[in-house]
Amino acid sequence: MNLEVLPQAFTVCQIADVTTVDFSREFVFFSRTDEELSLVCETEYVPANTLTREDGWRGFRVSGVLDFSLVGVLAELSGILSKAGISIYAVSTYNTDYLFTKADVFDRAIAVLCEAGHTVN
Repeated sequence: MNLEVLPQAFTVCQIADVTTVDFSREFVFFSRTDEELSLVCETEYVPANTLTREDGWRGFRVSGVLDFSLVGVLAELSGILSKAGISIYAVSTYNTDYLFTKADVFDRAIAVLCEAGHTVN
């Protein structure tokens, strides 16, 4: 599998509402449930109305568009990282999957994924 390194620093947070979210940015992952509003965005653009936040995330994107019939993409990658003791925050979009690790283990995550035969650019 080919993975692309995203150069930005990311933050995972909960927000009170979407009024101050800058949806024009390249990377804005938003989800809403009956319990919360969650946001993953570039740390530089975290909205003012954040309820809780965790800074210090780095990300990978699975290259290309993934067909919905593919099975085990996240399981493969998360399994490799799990065996190395690296936790992830995963986000799936219509086209592909994104994996985030804490910045302090990001280089180790790259090394572990490469050792498992994946390409990281």
